[in-house]
Amino acid sequence: MLDEVTGALDSLTDLLHQEDDFHLLLRQVCAQVTRAVPGVEEATVTLLADGMPQTAAATREVLLDVDNEQYRTGDGPCLEAAKTGEIVRVAVGEARDRWPAFTRVAEDAGVVSFLSAPLHVNAGNSGAINCYSTRPGGFADLDARLLNLYTVMVSAACRSHLRYLEARALAEGLRSALDSRAVIEQAKGILMAARGLTADEAFTVLVRQSQRENLKLRTVAERFVAKVSGSPARNR
Repeated sequence: MLDEVTGALDSLTDLLHQEDDFHLLLRQVCAQVTRAVPGVEEATVTLLADGMPQTAAATREVLLDVDNEQYRTGDGPCLEAAKTGEIVRVAVGEARDRWPAFTRVAEDAGVVSFLSAPLHVNAGNSGAINCYSTRPGGFADLDARLLNLYTVMVSAACRSHLRYLEARALAEGLRSALDSRAVIEQAKGILMAARGLTADEAFTVLVRQSQRENLKLRTVAERFVAKVSGSPARNR
């Protein structure tokens, strides 16, 4: 059984190097956990944003209703796991006593066993991986242990992935800022040489044209440089 968990984590690692969309990554997590943990038939991922839960991924659309009933009432196995940081494993009989409204919706979807593990990614992304079964008493101690192992590794992998995406976005922003500065300085230099302006006066000319045309300063500078050089400006 550990081979299934290891295989799922290897697949997740491969995906981290290919996938830029965090929510698509979570959908892959849902699909993988049904293979990594023997008793799991369906799965969802709950994320908490500013304390507000939402289902970020699900293996089956009907499970959205099951999760949403928990969010509506403010309680249920996935929210308890997310809030307490503990694995929650419960069968329908116990669930009916603790969360009657949620359990009615779950039973309508054919779900009678629940297993949720807390997911800790970063300060802005926490929640739970939620597992469902149509078999009463469908989750054993081993299922809970395997899910806990898988979730710990998924949390670490997602944390690294988000840091990578944040670093890449920062790098792209810095590169764009440097490119913008370079073309603006080029346009200023041309104006200074052609009209005998100071650097501040040339910059003011560009700013005023940007305001008149309601265009970004970089776009105005690019078009000006392209016009002087005879090269086509890039559309932005």
